[in-house]
Parts: sequence; C-alpha cells; structure tokens
Amino acid sequence: MQMSVTQFVSMMVVLILSLLPGFYAAKGVKSEADYSVGGRSAGNFLVAGTIIGTIIGAAATVGTAQLGFKAGISAWWFTLGSGIALIIMAAFYARPLRNSGLTTVSEFLVINYGKKAGPLSSIAATAGIFLSIVASMLTALHLIAGAFDINFYLAAAVIALVVLGSVLMGGISSSGMSGLVKVGLIFGTIFIAGMLALKDLGGVKGVMAVFPATPWLDMFSGGPHKVFYNVASLTIGVISTQSYVQALFSAANSRTAMTGCITAAAIVIPIGLPSAVIGMAVKTTNPELNSIDALPFYLLNFTPEWLGGAAMAALLLSALWSISGLVLGCGTMISRDIFKAVLGISSCKALLWINRAAVLLITISALFVVFQNLDSFVLDWTYLSMALRGAGIFLPLSFAIIFKGRINKEAGLASMLAGIIVALFWKFFVPEAKDSLLPSLAFNLLFLIPGVLIFKKEQKQA
Repeated sequence: MQMSVTQFVSMMVVLILSLLPGFYAAKGVKSEADYSVGGRSAGNFLVAGTIIGTIIGAAATVGTAQLGFKAGISAWWFTLGSGIALIIMAAFYARPLRNSGLTTVSEFLVINYGKKAGPLSSIAATAGIFLSIVASMLTALHLIAGAFDINFYLAAAVIALVVLGSVLMGGISSSGMSGLVKVGLIFGTIFIAGMLALKDLGGVKGVMAVFPATPWLDMFSGGPHKVFYNVASLTIGVISTQSYVQALFSAANSRTAMTGCITAAAIVIPIGLPSAVIGMAVKTTNPELNSIDALPFYLLNFTPEWLGGAAMAALLLSALWSISGLVLGCGTMISRDIFKAVLGISSCKALLWINRAAVLLITISALFVVFQNLDSFVLDWTYLSMALRGAGIFLPLSFAIIFKGRINKEAGLASMLAGIIVALFWKFFVPEAKDSLLPSLAFNLLFLIPGVLIFKKEQKQA
C-alpha cells in the first residue's frame, strides 16, 4: 500500500485540520465533570457526534469491508444493527438515564441494587469495552503500518500519541467534536469511493452478474439466527456501554439526549454499505489479498489520489477516535465507580488525573493484546465485546428502568454476578456452545424475575 506524494499530502492535511476542533474543546475543561460529561450542556449534534465518534470506528469501515470481501453484502449488518440499537436506546433508555443526573451506568445500578453493584458492573463493562478497543487498534495498526511503510511498533507509538493527545485533555467535548468531523470525512470520502466501486462492478446489474445470490447478495447469509444474534448482541452491547450512555448524560436535557441518539442512528445506518461494496469489488480484482487490507487497498489504487489520501485520513481518524471514545468511557468508570465510590476519593482535581491515568494504562494494555493477535478478525472482537458488556448489565439496567425501585436489591445484584460468571466460563463447561450471551441473559432472568416478585411480596407484607 505505497502512497504517492499527492496521497500522503492529502492525508496529512486532513489529519492536521481534523485534530484542531478537539484541541479547541480542551480549553473548556476545568474539572472532572467538564471532562466526563461536558458540564451537561451538549446539544443534539454534539451528543450525536459523541456517539458516532465511538461507534463508527474500525468495525464500521475496515471491518465491514473485510467481511464484505469474505461474505458479501451481509457485512452491512454491523452498521445497520448499530442504528437499530441506537433507535431502541432513544425510545426506551435516553430519557430515564439523562433524567437521573448521573455520570456512569454503574451509578445508576448502585441506586437500584446497592453499592456492590458499582464495581461489579464497572469491571464487566470495562472488560467488554476493552475488546472493542482492541478491534479498533487492530485496524489502526495495519492502516498506519501500510500507509507509512513503517513497522508495527512505530505504528503503535503513533496510535498511542494520537489517542492520548485527543482524549487526555478534552474528554467528552473532544470526543463529540471529533465525531462531527468524522461524519463529514466519512460521507465525503468513503461514500464517494463506494459509488466508484459500484461503478467498477458495473452497477447493480453488474454485481448481480458477477456474484452468486447465495451467499454474496443474501442479507441473511449464515442463517436468520446468526443475523438475529449479531443484531441482538449489538443492541445489548450499545445500551450497556458507558461510552454511549455517557453521551446521553452529557446532553443539556432528556429531549436532547433522545434526539441526539436518533440523529446518530440516521447517520450510522448507511455508513457500512459502501465499505461492504468496496470489499466485494476488491474480491473480484485481488482475491488473494489479505482481507483486512481490502478497503485501504482500494482507496490507494482505484480512486483519485487526492480522494484516496483524504479517505485514508478518514479511516485512520475513524479508528483512532473510536478508540478515544472507548478509553474515555473506561477511564470515567474507573475514576468514579472505583476510586470515588469505593475508595472515597472526592477531589475533582484528583479524579480528573486518575481518569487520565486510567486512559493511559488502558491504551498501553490494549496495544499489548493487539500484538498477540495481529491476524484476527476485527468484527469477531467487536461482537464478542458487545456480548460481554451486556451479560452483566443489559437486563439488570433494563429492569431497573422498567421496575424502578421495585426489585429486590439482593436478587438484582445476584443477576449481575450470575451473568458475568456465565459469560466468562460458559464455554469451559459447554465447549460446543457458539456463544455465551443467551445463557448469560437467561441467568440474569433467573434472578431478576423472582426479584420483582419478592419485592411485591415484601410490599404486601409491609
């Protein structure tokens, strides 16, 4: 993936200009609250930008093209499913979460299930988010190494510098501004490249002539059960993820939280389609190519040089800013749910620096894991991440909203613990199992439903 001078200059100009809004946002950070939730003053587009800045990352672009290269149009399900998840989040979760006036998902669960729920949910959520960080870093590492013709170690250093530089200072505001810039870049480059790829294939008729309907043109390739599982895991993962919920907490009011979520969904849904088409186009010309390189390979070899360079910048920023939003969510949970709630640290300045230190540690740790799994599939990490996040949080959170104050606290806490244990160890006991998400949810319900019934009985007796 050698870059021409024009491509390199185009990429560097876009990279530099795109970083400026985030650094500008850093000027307004005076406290941990400014850093974590932007002073709770974000408007519709900043809320949407914060969500998009995280969710449109490696999986939505490079990962989708990678799967399009391997399986065809069904690769679109990642962004399509993400959009569905955001619509559900807007309809049922945005208002109650924003109206709570809290900062983390764990704080919401603590109110309903007691203090022990805080660190328990933080550990589960952080572990799940960590896997998404690995997915985005895996993409960024290959992109940077290929684009600049450098080794993976130097590429890792670039990732660390950009991520830490973009999130350490500005926090949630930087993440939101970055997301808005990302939208413009993706629509201005990847969509144009997707249309060129479709033209290269001979349009819709050409695609139908080149690719067999099954599996390449089948949105349900692999079976409806697989699609249902992937969309369900996305929905559960998005609703359970601090990085997305944190955007809702930063909104000026509950209506803004809801509309910001819907705006993000409308933008997210179509983004995966051009990437999937590009993956299919590369399959016809270079079938022996490493699948993870399909999207950058097309951009650098089959598009105008200025567009290819700008699109490479969009891919890099897409992956890097997604990492930034995810590590920010982890850092916020660690600082507030562990150091503040458990260890009793209340100084705003101390919590701000603990948050930043956590961001640094998570970034370095994720890079270490990436180097142990350089040839793995991006979307495999992403779907696993979504499932792990939801195992101990999704149903306990949903029940806390639906049955507010009407669940036995011990039962709620037990459901969280059971879900996490099953998610971690299910495959050890049932090796032939394809996933651990559904068993985890079943064990959640095993405690949550009796928890509601026990509370009703206790109320009657009282």
